Amino acid sequence: MAAYENRYWWSRDGLRLHYRDYPGREGRPPIVCLPGLTRNARDFEGLADRLAGEWRVIAVDLRGRGESAYAKDAMTYTPLTYVQDIEALLEDIGCDRFVAFGTSLGGIVTMLLAGMAPQKIVGALLNDVGPEIEAAGLARIRTYVGKASSWPTWMHAARAVADANGDVYPGYETADWLAMAKRLYRLNNAGRVVLDYDLKIAEPFRVPGNEAGPDMWPALNALGDAPVLLVRGGHSDVLGAATADRMRAALPGAELVTVPDVGHAPTLDEPAVTAAIDRLLARVAAEPATA
Repeated sequence: MAAYENRYWWSRDGLRLHYRDYPGREGRPPIVCLPGLTRNARDFEGLADRLAGEWRVIAVDLRGRGESAYAKDAMTYTPLTYVQDIEALLEDIGCDRFVAFGTSLGGIVTMLLAGMAPQKIVGALLNDVGPEIEAAGLARIRTYVGKASSWPTWMHAARAVADANGDVYPGYETADWLAMAKRLYRLNNAGRVVLDYDLKIAEPFRVPGNEAGPDMWPALNALGDAPVLLVRGGHSDVLGAATADRMRAALPGAELVTVPDVGHAPTLDEPAVTAAIDRLLARVAAEPATA
């Protein structure tokens, strides 16, 4: 596993937030990795192991996840607040140019960041998410987010993860499910295996009309002609094939990779995706550095 440092920054409303900082070559923009709704920095371990040294990788725990503090106000668990948190991180590390890798919710945050400051994003990966979210995927997410579960052992947790995600990763074996469980869960003080996020992140979903959100197409379009990689699971119920095609058509610098036989969301370790990531980063590296 690549070496990293645990680092922290403060949100504008006083939360201590965490990220893993993997070192990379000087002079290159860092890759800022933004995880999905119930996920955390550990989701990017495989990617960081492969890229660290060549690229600085910053894997973020959004507020209420992993080692980041839980919010006092559950209604701050919204994309616009996450954007403000990442803006505070970028200010803290003195970064004005970066590559954004966003999975699901992290991709929404990436698009919003582009909409607010497009000149800062010099490349982006949007993993299984777009300006329009399929109703079926949103309904499925609502069935599990914010619902407590705990297990006596990691193997019990792995079996539960397999039961819930077998159709998403049909090729997974026991070792894969165990590794996934260790990304999703943590040990609590009583020695039980529990979800590693604040269950209150589900509360904004319960506000009538809150699911609509802003029109995200202008935010996507703000990526302009920057190098962009669009990744879609072939069986995704979150990013529809038609939406993915429309995204590719909207962005002159976009490449679309569809991972067959995978649902929401690809892990970014698939061979076709790692090759596309290398192409994306080669394009970023070829761009002249700017102050």
